[in-house]
Amino acid sequence: MHILAQFDGLHAIAGLLVGILVGMTGVGGGSLMTPLLVLMFGISAQTAVGTDLLYAATTKMVGTAVHGWRATVDWKIVRRLAAGSLPAACATLVVLSYFGRINKSAEHIILLILGGMLVLTGCAVFFQRKLIAFALARDPLEPGTAGASTIVLGAVIGLLVSISSVGAGAIGVTALLMLYPKLPINRIVGTDIAHAVPLALISGLGHWLIGDVNLVLLGNLLIGSIPGVVVGSLISTRAPDGLLRPALALVMLASGIKLLT
Repeated sequence: MHILAQFDGLHAIAGLLVGILVGMTGVGGGSLMTPLLVLMFGISAQTAVGTDLLYAATTKMVGTAVHGWRATVDWKIVRRLAAGSLPAACATLVVLSYFGRINKSAEHIILLILGGMLVLTGCAVFFQRKLIAFALARDPLEPGTAGASTIVLGAVIGLLVSISSVGAGAIGVTALLMLYPKLPINRIVGTDIAHAVPLALISGLGHWLIGDVNLVLLGNLLIGSIPGVVVGSLISTRAPDGLLRPALALVMLASGIKLLT
């Protein structure tokens, strides 16, 4: 009740718009919501990252349920990713907690990493079709090599997501395409979303324990984003994907460059 009593229409509208875009394009909410909170609403980087992680965990639970029902999740790959990402996320949170207490430049470092991840994500979104074509033309790795590489990939994603909340979406999908080129794209996306839930949840809870989560802000974002994701998903087949994705990529690139400079 306390959270609802502090309803903020602007934050709810931001959640609605991001939710619609995520539902229409599948582009990760972290690469849209976190820079929006920092650049437009003046939220500190630590609070934006921590709040967005719990926001992402909540919204992606719905997506995971849908993909699980449609059998488009490869749970073996999810387990491999989690074997690397969850320990890496926990270790990163311990370091962030200690470093944030002794060094006031933590905010600046988070902004730099967030900016760099947004630039990489923007490039991944912009060139996604070419990357998919390149992946399909490759021969798959040996099972043992692919398994070990997936665990390493999970560790890298766990590190980056815990710091910036960005990395489990377009970048994760692109990397999985390189590792498993013969896996259908819908299973790649479903697997990536399923892995993002426990990672975002554990990272978000860690940031909450550190004190980097604004629960009132989180509630307002979810009020808008949950119906937004539903609406976006329903109209996704009519969306001009050829225009939306390049536009979103340019927004991410501009946001990343702004944060870096």
